[in-house]
Amino acid sequence: MKALSSRKFIIMGLLPAIAVYAIFVFVPVVWSGYYGFFNWSGIGAARFIGFDNYTEIFRDPIFWTALRNNIIFVLASVFGQIPIALIVAILVQKDGKRSWFMRTAVFMPMVLSTVVIGMIWQYIYHPQIGILNFLLEWLGLESWQRVWLSEDYGIYALIPPLIWSFVGLYLIIFIAALQNIPGEIHDAAQLDGATGVRKIVAVTLPMIKGTILVAVVLCISGSLKSFDLVYIMTRGGPAHATELLATYMYNSTFTSYRYGFGSAISTTIVLVSLVLIGISQWLMSIKSKSNQ
Repeated sequence: MKALSSRKFIIMGLLPAIAVYAIFVFVPVVWSGYYGFFNWSGIGAARFIGFDNYTEIFRDPIFWTALRNNIIFVLASVFGQIPIALIVAILVQKDGKRSWFMRTAVFMPMVLSTVVIGMIWQYIYHPQIGILNFLLEWLGLESWQRVWLSEDYGIYALIPPLIWSFVGLYLIIFIAALQNIPGEIHDAAQLDGATGVRKIVAVTLPMIKGTILVAVVLCISGSLKSFDLVYIMTRGGPAHATELLATYMYNSTFTSYRYGFGSAISTTIVLVSLVLIGISQWLMSIKSKSNQ
C-alpha cells in the first residue's frame, strides 16, 4: 500500500500516458504555432513572415463569420446538450431498470458515424423530399417550409443535429456522477423536507458541480473544433454562411495549400478555446461564490 501511494509509483504510472499526450497533442500544437509564422505551401522551404498570417486572419471577414458561427455552436451546445443530458440523467436515475429504452435511444447517435448522422439530417432538411417540410405541409403550415440549409437558416439548422449527436456522451457522464452521490445524503434531504425540484437544486446539482464544470469544458472545446458534421452537410456554404473555424482552417490549408496560414488559424482556434473556457470557469466560480 505504501508503494501504491508513493509519488514515485504514481509518476511512473502516469509517464506513458503523459508521453503519448505530449507526442500526439502537445508537440503538434507547438509545431503548428511555429509554422504559423511562416509562408509555407507544404513543400519546399518555409519563408519567415512574422505575424503576417495572423494579421491576414483578423482582416479576413470569413474568419469573423466563422468565429460568430462557432460561438453560436458553443452556446447551443452548452445550453442545449448539457441541460437535456442532465434532465434525462435525473429521469433515468429515478426510473431505474425501466429506463433502458431512454438510455439506448439517447446514446444511439454516439454509436453512429458522423457521416451517417450528416446524411440523415440532409434528407430531413431536403427542400423537396425532406421529412421536415413534408411534416409542416401535413400540419397545414406550408408558410413555415424553408430551404433549411440556405444562407439565411443554415447555421441554425445545424444546431439540432449537433445537439442530437452528443447528448448521449454527457448523459453517461451525468449518470455516473449521480450514481456516486451517497444514499445517506438523499435520506437526510428527505428528512429535512427537500423533495422534487427543491432536492435537485439544493442537493443534487451542488453534489455534481465538478462534473458539470468538466462537461462545460468538454462542450466548449468540442464545439470549437466541430468539423465533420458541418463538412458533410454544407461544407461551410452556401457563401460561407455555415463556415466554422475548423472548416475555415481546412479550406485554407488543404484547398489553397497555405499550410503556414492554416497553422496560424489552428493556433488561433486553440487561443479562442482557452479564452472561452477561462471565461466560462470564471463566470461559474462567481456564481458559486454568490450562492455561498
